[in-house]
Amino acid sequence: MMALTMVALCWKLPICFLFYQVVSGRVRREGHYVAAVYEHESILSPSPAALVERRSALELMGRNLDIYEQQVLAAARQGAQIIVFPEDGIHGFNFTRSSIYPYLDFVPYSHSGKWNPCREPYLFNDTEVIQRLSCMALKNRLFLVANLGTKQPCERRDPRCPSDGRYQFNTNVAFAADGTLLATYRKHNLYFEFAFDTPPEPDYAFFDTPFAGKFGMFTCFDILFFEPAVNLIRLYNLKQIVYPTAWMNQLPLLSAVEFQQAFATAFNVNILAANIHHLTLGMTGSGIYTPVKSFIYHNMESYGGKLIVAEIPVITPDYKTNSEINGRFRENLRDSCRTFTSTSLDDEVCFKEQEEIPGRVSEKAKEQSPPPFYAEMMYDNFTFVPVLGEKGELQVCANTLCCYLNYRRAVLTDELYALGVFDGLHTVHGTYYVQACALVKCGGLSFSTCGQEVTDATALIDFQLWGNMSTPYIFPLLLTSGITLDFADHMGWKNNYYFLSKNRTSSGLLTAALYGRWYEKD
Repeated sequence: MMALTMVALCWKLPICFLFYQVVSGRVRREGHYVAAVYEHESILSPSPAALVERRSALELMGRNLDIYEQQVLAAARQGAQIIVFPEDGIHGFNFTRSSIYPYLDFVPYSHSGKWNPCREPYLFNDTEVIQRLSCMALKNRLFLVANLGTKQPCERRDPRCPSDGRYQFNTNVAFAADGTLLATYRKHNLYFEFAFDTPPEPDYAFFDTPFAGKFGMFTCFDILFFEPAVNLIRLYNLKQIVYPTAWMNQLPLLSAVEFQQAFATAFNVNILAANIHHLTLGMTGSGIYTPVKSFIYHNMESYGGKLIVAEIPVITPDYKTNSEINGRFRENLRDSCRTFTSTSLDDEVCFKEQEEIPGRVSEKAKEQSPPPFYAEMMYDNFTFVPVLGEKGELQVCANTLCCYLNYRRAVLTDELYALGVFDGLHTVHGTYYVQACALVKCGGLSFSTCGQEVTDATALIDFQLWGNMSTPYIFPLLLTSGITLDFADHMGWKNNYYFLSKNRTSSGLLTAALYGRWYEKD
């Protein structure tokens, strides 16, 4: 009550406003909240396949929880109202089904919203990790989301019950600021996680907060699939997402920060994404994302965790982000057109408001396009055409998908770029149908290097990229040198074409892509 009174007085008394700022550590703007995510370098078991006692498992997990406790305190001191920790952060990974058992807590799913583990630790056995997380939330008065392994006994008459008589789940838990267990989510799309079971039906998990409304939850690999991630957002009209992950980066199309931002933009949501930090496995990339801005961490050079704290706007169902973006894009588009015109680039390069189809590639350009070549990218056989010279127009097709590019380079650099297309079923490390149009920097100067992982670039390219995508689920990717993010000047649908345009990236271009997921064809 005192804090609310102080806020009210602050509108009238500047000195009081300064006092409130000192006391709280951060002044929260109306319609905003302060979020935190922690990229954690887990202390791992040296022998994850070995069988150990519960006491030994608790000792290892306690060392990770000690770090969590420090980070919760640091986040609270910066005014955070919610903090998210990564997948596998407490227990680690590479367990067998048997060896992970001592690391599993019991979670009574039916008691979500009714049980406060910190205040009622005696209700259930094997809840030491849950209790400690609950007490962190209570002690620091913030909402807390973490991931852990859980167990649930099942009866033999259950046809899905494993032979050892229990389910084992990869589970997210969310706690209120008073320590109450608000929600649980059992990961649906497991990524070679043989220690865990897939729940019989997708969990649609969300929890309510007084500062930003409802938050939805899902985990890591879930982000690539319709169930439960997309359906959860659609069914409950969610606008805030918490996302623990243990994501191994794969360039050029699926680095962690790249796809997390694309998801936030595609669905017009805020995402609080916490990744594991494990350099030898290529795991890094966490952030706090809005549809138009991001606060990210990607570091493949140094060890240790990283706390990110940021104030972001609450997105509500009637939030005006899309219209604001479109208005901003229209202004940028007009500026882009003027810039292109002033450099005497062909009219086709600039999208005109009155055009039926965005920036058609001319017949002359089609005739002069270099012949296509083929190279593997993301384990898929992409069809490419090279991006040559200072400016040009390109087209490349595969199956039903055609991708188009108009481009201009400010300065020619000694770097090879290519426009690639893929329209098919991806079958390595998961099975899912992809439609992709991608402008990528190649690994070298030979065509065979196109599709390789590249982290640095110098070329500044003005471009419009579009394709006749068959799915409405398009994730716009724009990645720049050093694994940094940029934002499009203009994007969206026009006459069954999805397009993305940018007038000069902030640094050298690595990837500009339309990554479409055709869920029905999985």
